[in-house]
Amino acid sequence: MKKLTGLALLACCFIFNPAFAENSQQTKMASCNKDATGKTGDDRKAFMKDCLSAKPAAAPAAPMTQQEKMKSCNASATDKKGDDRKAYMKQCLSKPKA
Repeated sequence: MKKLTGLALLACCFIFNPAFAENSQQTKMASCNKDATGKTGDDRKAFMKDCLSAKPAAAPAAPMTQQEKMKSCNASATDKKGDDRKAYMKQCLSKPKA
């Protein structure tokens, strides 16, 4: 009975594991396949090759965190001292960075 329960648990782990779910390549294949409707022969082959080898669009860069801004501003303010440094840091930290 314990062996059966262990096997059932193991089977559930494989079935419901997200790693075994549809991956990006499968999604890409389905999308390219849908876009290739109406194409046949060499035209379809060429289209599918181009479509499947295309790189996904890059995600937009996340804005800098306050800590990253501080590091960047600190590194560029090494030659400044006193009030000049204070003014520079205030200006540097307040401007939006991408």
